[in-house]
Amino acid sequence: MRSDAGRALGAIVVTWVRDLARLVVPVECPGCGRHDETLCDTCAGSLNQPVRRCEADVPRLDRMDRIAPLPVWAVAGYSGAVRGIVVAWKDRGRADLTPVVVASAQRAGRAVGARLRGGVGPDPVDVVPVPSSLAARRRRGADLVGLLAAGVVRGLGDAGVGADLAPVLRRRSARDQVGLGARARGRNTSGSFALRRTHADRAGRLHLLVDDVVTTGSTLAVCEREITSRGGLVLGAVVLAATPAPQASRRDRDVAGSEESTKEER
Repeated sequence: MRSDAGRALGAIVVTWVRDLARLVVPVECPGCGRHDETLCDTCAGSLNQPVRRCEADVPRLDRMDRIAPLPVWAVAGYSGAVRGIVVAWKDRGRADLTPVVVASAQRAGRAVGARLRGGVGPDPVDVVPVPSSLAARRRRGADLVGLLAAGVVRGLGDAGVGADLAPVLRRRSARDQVGLGARARGRNTSGSFALRRTHADRAGRLHLLVDDVVTTGSTLAVCEREITSRGGLVLGAVVLAATPAPQASRRDRDVAGSEESTKEER
């Protein structure tokens, strides 16, 4: 009897504390802004899309030498609800989104593993997180890309592909990429990543890069060059989200404009 009363009192206290916290720091879905929703089902579904290849829409991965660009698999497009989720997770302290985001990375790992299975040998694939700056890791309280990479490792394992988490890259000083155009991003990332001394010999090893968002592809291109220059092979990259290609964005706007014009004519 006393135990039941204690549990009931505990439940009341937890509910009270949660409601008080919501008054002080209101909870809302980062995708649509719905109040009292950590992440609504509709916005969570935006991270449950079919994993797709997107390198054709990433300009800085086009090598211009008749060699196919680095394959890049993306969970979703970086727009709408997905953009809200990623920004909240990365830059607004929404650590409560980590399980959902990492689960999406694991699902991507399974999808990519199904494509790689049979094409890789017995040696494990080194899954390489693109390193964030030290300042970013301190601000966010965790290595978020490292968490994504760990999810990809688990997903590859689910698909029967051996994989190890391999943080072999380190970041040199570079300004934040936010707000930079394609050319400026290329200049900013040039030489900004290097292999750690203890991992400099990459001869014959297979690698899969992991990042949160791909925009121009300049970061992935630099990381690929750094690894291949030391004898490694980069199979591709997995990203949580990919910025829509400029032509796709224009096409969407044109379609939307056409629809609005049609409505006005009606």
